[in-house]
Amino acid sequence: MKELVKKLRKYEIRIRKAITTQMQGDFHSVFKGTGLEFDDVRAYQYGDDVRSIDWNVSAKGHGTFIKTYREEKEQSVFLMLDVSASQRIGTGERQKLDIGKEICGVLALSAARQQSQIGMICISDRKEKYLKPAKGIQQAYAIIKALNELEPKSLKTDLAAGIKLTLDIIKRRSIILLLSDFIDVAYEKELGMLAKRHDLIVLHLQDLREQDLPAMGIVPVLDKESGRTVWLNTSGEEFRKRYLLQYRQNQEQLVRICQKYQANYLAIETNADYVPQLVNLFRLRNKSTKKSA
Repeated sequence: MKELVKKLRKYEIRIRKAITTQMQGDFHSVFKGTGLEFDDVRAYQYGDDVRSIDWNVSAKGHGTFIKTYREEKEQSVFLMLDVSASQRIGTGERQKLDIGKEICGVLALSAARQQSQIGMICISDRKEKYLKPAKGIQQAYAIIKALNELEPKSLKTDLAAGIKLTLDIIKRRSIILLLSDFIDVAYEKELGMLAKRHDLIVLHLQDLREQDLPAMGIVPVLDKESGRTVWLNTSGEEFRKRYLLQYRQNQEQLVRICQKYQANYLAIETNADYVPQLVNLFRLRNKSTKKSA
């Protein structure tokens, strides 16, 4: 555990140094809200925007009232990690799940040092682990420890069910970082709902072997989620075309959903250094925060 925390701290220091250099020290806004949330109602005054009128309150007959809003300064940060069996694919010793856990640990440490509320939810086709949001370095350590010790009860993926659980648990608008390989179907509606209600960041975990399937002839392939072994002709041209087409379509669809609902999207490969990629993502969020301010 100590070695793990030491390793994650090194990554965090690299990220903080890079961001401090490229953002003139303005790293504080990375985990801060960029929108408005409902605050209260007050009596309508001449010049107020009629679109802000709260018709439900005004209909009670005590006058005309408008909704007032406040800037979201102190949003909670939630790390949402897919821990299903498909995440255990990787090149060498670096599985997608390992990378996801590392990133969660780094972000937990970073958010804790910015005094942000941070929580975690791990999903498969069910809720595997949930930690309520809290501030402080001890909360970051609790998240790292929970991830290090986690043994999922289910091997299956059901992103739609996992997102629904998250929506039921997290009521207040939050910053949600969703880490998954998105090897699933029929989750688009739920992902859209998550992006509408929260400030969503999608981190798409990928592995080279999924993108460039090696031609090894007819081989047995174990489906880790179902436990079944199927024989596939990995050298067959038709099979390879169909597989790669489906893989690209899945990724393109995910990107389109993120664009539609204005969610940040970042693809992270298991064999790549994710620190500069996270820095670029934070730089983009920093710019959007300044524009909306």
